[in-house]
Amino acid sequence: MEIVMPSFPFDYESPGKEFDWLLSVFAGILMCRTVYKLTGIVSPLFFNGYAKLNDAERIEWNNRGFSTFHALVVAVVSLYLLLFSDLFDEGSHAELIVNRRCTLSDTTLGISLGYFLSDVAMIVWQYPALGGLEFVLHHGLSMFSIFLSLVSGQALVYILMVLFTESTTPFINLRWYLDVAGQKNSKLYTFNGVALFLMWLNLPILTHWRLGLACSDRKGCEDPFVHLLLLPHVYPFSSGKGSVSPRLLQLACSASHAGSNESVLVLENHQRFGENCLEGKTPRVRINSCPVL
Repeated sequence: MEIVMPSFPFDYESPGKEFDWLLSVFAGILMCRTVYKLTGIVSPLFFNGYAKLNDAERIEWNNRGFSTFHALVVAVVSLYLLLFSDLFDEGSHAELIVNRRCTLSDTTLGISLGYFLSDVAMIVWQYPALGGLEFVLHHGLSMFSIFLSLVSGQALVYILMVLFTESTTPFINLRWYLDVAGQKNSKLYTFNGVALFLMWLNLPILTHWRLGLACSDRKGCEDPFVHLLLLPHVYPFSSGKGSVSPRLLQLACSASHAGSNESVLVLENHQRFGENCLEGKTPRVRINSCPVL
């Protein structure tokens, strides 16, 4: 089996780019440490019960402080880049949407790497008080995907869509804060739960819209990085009949202004993959026009 992997477009002629990445990572780590300390200083001024918390609860309280701050920062920046800037608008740049990047997007990914490194360090330090192996695995995969996108310069639009879902983190953390403070029966706890539900209800609208927009160019969807992100969703490995409706794939492509050729391409690939699986055949995956068996 020969697997063709893409080459990473490192720009060795401009080492300043790699330095900027490292600088943004360290900025993310410094941000987390600063907010962690400030949370411990400010919390007693607004919450009298903070002094009654045990050491483990105080650590998690402060940890959720920089988790909330990071979520707000990356969610706002991601929303700006995805909706209000022209970075990912069709026809605004010569590059494919999946290959577009800017200084702000790179900096945001670097800061997120710094956050995940800081959070993993705290999880390991306080293991298992702040989370078990599932959190370490989650953060490890998140850092790998962000790093891969950052150094390759590809699929930043997808990473930003995922980072935008961090907008639900403040509501999750507030839920924990109110629980620890003994206010589960308060109106604020109820309103926060409703807001969290509405956020999760509306987030797929933006993410699926941008996902289809990025795939509106057939060449962009032939990129290996795009396949790595889309294959688990378009081709679910399940017993029996496929669980993804072809009609749903058509609607997803058409609703995002994708061309009719791309809609047919995705639909045909899905149907062909399902037929091969039912017949016991090994599907052929085409990456950069090179068949891989």
